[in-house]
Amino acid sequence: MRHITTASFLGLAAIGLMTGCPDRSISEVIPQQGRVEYKDIPVTVNRNVDILFVIDDSPSMADKQANLSSNFPNFINVLNTIQGGLPDVHIGIVTSDVGTKATQDAAPGPAIGQIGNGGCSGTGDGGNLSNFGVTGVNGVFLSDIKQTNGTRVKNYTGNLDAVFGMMARGAGAGGCGFEQHLEAMKRALNNNPANAGFLRPDAYLAVIFIADEDDCTMAKSTMLGPESPALGPLQSFRCNRFGHICDIGGTSPDQMNTVGAKSQCHPNENSPYLEKVSVYVDFLKKLKPDPTRIIVAGIMGVTEPYQVELRAPPGGGAAQQAVAHSCSYTGANGLEVADPPTRIKFLLDQFPNRSTFTSICQTNLSDGLVLIAQLLKSVIGDPCIGGKLADVDPNTAGPQYDCSVSDVTNIGKPTQAETVIPACDANATIKPCWKIQKDLVNCPATNPDGTPNEQFVLKIERAETPPPETHVIAYCVTDAV
Repeated sequence: MRHITTASFLGLAAIGLMTGCPDRSISEVIPQQGRVEYKDIPVTVNRNVDILFVIDDSPSMADKQANLSSNFPNFINVLNTIQGGLPDVHIGIVTSDVGTKATQDAAPGPAIGQIGNGGCSGTGDGGNLSNFGVTGVNGVFLSDIKQTNGTRVKNYTGNLDAVFGMMARGAGAGGCGFEQHLEAMKRALNNNPANAGFLRPDAYLAVIFIADEDDCTMAKSTMLGPESPALGPLQSFRCNRFGHICDIGGTSPDQMNTVGAKSQCHPNENSPYLEKVSVYVDFLKKLKPDPTRIIVAGIMGVTEPYQVELRAPPGGGAAQQAVAHSCSYTGANGLEVADPPTRIKFLLDQFPNRSTFTSICQTNLSDGLVLIAQLLKSVIGDPCIGGKLADVDPNTAGPQYDCSVSDVTNIGKPTQAETVIPACDANATIKPCWKIQKDLVNCPATNPDGTPNEQFVLKIERAETPPPETHVIAYCVTDAV
């Protein structure tokens, strides 16, 4: 469930549909009446979902992995509310450690640091899925598939949320301190024989990044060269200096190396050391013939404020340039921090209506996990209205609901086309048409955040079946809360 203010309805409708206009302009609705709930409902329901967690395993991640583990049941609880129950899932974990292997080099660079305590060597975990030695898991990823008789075939024993939690903790916090989240993702999904069977051609793919530092996927392993005037100290600040550009305060690597506040930051796609983020955007979008089957999400640091400061290195010594932590919280073992995820956030933004992002700087990651699960639920197809529908004409007897509804084919492609669907009259004379009705069986009485759900569903009355790849795109006015 996602809400937008009524004032921005027209702009979002134009972005979401690309062609055509909704049958009723939101400008006819009094803005004070509330917000707008967006729905994207595939006509053909696909219950296959492959979920890849890319988990930062650098030394600062122990508390955050424990946080993920303990709150993962809330993620599963939302998926269980999808019509038909838990979808048919593959769930796997890879770490951000791909060693010193750069994308444009034939062999890994020399090892650096203390292996097992932030050091990097070889190809690291290489994007290979792992169950991290958790007892009772038969394979490198979790599989839970519903059969036609209602039973489920699982490759693990115990509860799904508990088993995943043990795997998440098992990732550990000793991996390479130059985290290559994007390359780890690509190596996991790019015909990796170690991960055979995880990626199903017909399934949705969700990639979820859990990290407290930004991606530092290297194009050249010379990025890890010894301290020099050109590179500076062998610290992960190199990832910021050469991987980011800030339009204010950091328009070059030399400016990025200066102390002070910076803003309007984005990936440096011309970096001599880091791989382009666009490479990974293109890779993901080409994995599926229908780009709407790709979902990306992040629980990471926040992108602002962005500031370079002088800070003593972990081993002591003279202060060096470092990116200031953009957020912090008090964890079980004291202060926990995270840095701006500029590159990963840019990747997420390239998947509109198919991405979500929340801060990792929380003692409870439940909200972020629930938000991701709600996005998955909406993508699979959830006709239930989560918000309280507004009566836009209280002077007329009975509730008067305001939705703009369309069938959209070839969504996200140049051939995308929209057919506006009108509201049904009392006899649904003209079809297709839409109406709002109660569904006490499939719509839960409470939302995942604990608020009451009126258990209304958006129903389309049809005279004939639309093309299988059709999406119902709807915007319904809800009361402000």
